[in-house]
Amino acid sequence: MPVSRVLCARVLPFVLFASFVSLWFSFATSYRLGAHAMTTRQAACCCGQLRATCEGEPVRISVCHCFDCQRRSGSPFGFAAHYPRAQVRVEGQPTQFTRLADSGNTVTFSFCPLCGSTVYWEPQGHPERITVAVGAFADPNFPAPRHSVYESRRHKWVVLDTGAELERLG
Repeated sequence: MPVSRVLCARVLPFVLFASFVSLWFSFATSYRLGAHAMTTRQAACCCGQLRATCEGEPVRISVCHCFDCQRRSGSPFGFAAHYPRAQVRVEGQPTQFTRLADSGNTVTFSFCPLCGSTVYWEPQGHPERITVAVGAFADPNFPAPRHSVYESRRHKWVVLDTGAELERLG
């Protein structure tokens, strides 16, 4: 057997193992140093007085075509990111408005008393969540919605092409 083949057969496993150990150590070190930290997003009103800092990924991302969301947002649908309450920190002084939802539960909307922007709301039916207006993040890379509700009230010219499967309700 040629020397180069013997060398390859004996040395290659050690080189591969050393490369794996080096890669693993690099990953483990960077992970401990926060290179793979949890996502943090900041939502804010137009003037910046009311802010919501959200840690991690939302548990649900949805658009709602109900008439109340159309009125609240001033657009053909509301776009919402639902976070566990423990992952949201609110700063600033909101003004609140509570209304009755179609479900029979109440929803309390928090908006800035200075500029009027809705930043977040709290649905009584899901007390473990705070829902944040996706537009308040001002992030064009925010993930696409995975749920679309009140489809029967959707403006016919609104087409949601998210590139992923979209659950369509009502």
